[in-house]
Amino acid sequence: MATGSRRSVMTLFSGPTCVYSHRIRLVLAEKAISAEIVDVEPGGPIPEDLADLNPYGEAPTLVDRDLVLYDSRVIAEYLDERFPHPPLMPVDPVSRAKARLVISRIERDWVAPLYALEAATGRDEERSRKALAESLVASDEVFGSGMPFFLSEELSMMDCALAPLLWRLHHFGVAVPASAQHIHAYAQRLFEREAFQKSLSSAERAMRA
Repeated sequence: MATGSRRSVMTLFSGPTCVYSHRIRLVLAEKAISAEIVDVEPGGPIPEDLADLNPYGEAPTLVDRDLVLYDSRVIAEYLDERFPHPPLMPVDPVSRAKARLVISRIERDWVAPLYALEAATGRDEERSRKALAESLVASDEVFGSGMPFFLSEELSMMDCALAPLLWRLHHFGVAVPASAQHIHAYAQRLFEREAFQKSLSSAERAMRA
């Protein structure tokens, strides 16, 4: 597809094992938004369409008619505003800012270290696994706040950021001990949701086969 041409169906260029792409697929599933999913294999050739649309040639990239977006947080919030039911971000500015800050911390403290594990080797790899597990365990009480979702009575964008991360822990050898019962219970609630199951690629299903 040449740059500037129009798609009649929303399209998501998605990495089958990319945690950020998984987040967008989860948002789509939770909101029951129909979209064509185009897999972008890690390390594989970049689809010609994607190379034309995104100067970085990376996933996730969303195409909605003439609009092209290629930052996961921008894409997620656009979808929430374009399809407002059910809402995944708070309505009032203060609560929205707080939610954005939590998502930023999830990405910096947990998602980024998980990605770093892919490049780590030897002692650095084991040290990184241990540090990530300890960081999560230290927040176990936050997961056990008495609410069914992360700091919320309703599923939110914070959960959409956390669920793909938690799904990958076992695959990357990050062992969260059974004593962190709130994390395990929270993760299981998310994994059992129909929308979460729909959001999984075949490669992601294989991570926990």
